[in-house]
Amino acid sequence: MSKRDILKILIIAAVLVLAVVLLGRIEHTQDTEESQIVHDAIKNAALTCYAVEGAYPEDVEYLREHYQLAYDEERYLVTYIPFAPNVLPTIYITERGATLH
Repeated sequence: MSKRDILKILIIAAVLVLAVVLLGRIEHTQDTEESQIVHDAIKNAALTCYAVEGAYPEDVEYLREHYQLAYDEERYLVTYIPFAPNVLPTIYITERGATLH
């Protein structure tokens, strides 16, 4: 094998490694964007509830029943922490099975 052949193999390997790294980042970005969409949907439903009823709901289930909130419960774990009827609850979205970085 010549030096030229070895160089070609190294370049191909480097391109493949770069492709794998970029695909991983794209997937992570997509997951983050989808989690943000779920967060925004819950927040918007809570804001709508507040505008209509004058208070934020105590739980996400109320939003599901009365404001047609829908998200993939098998994929996302929602932590909804109400503080007071007139204070927007704290909302955390975690993808089930996701690893923390």
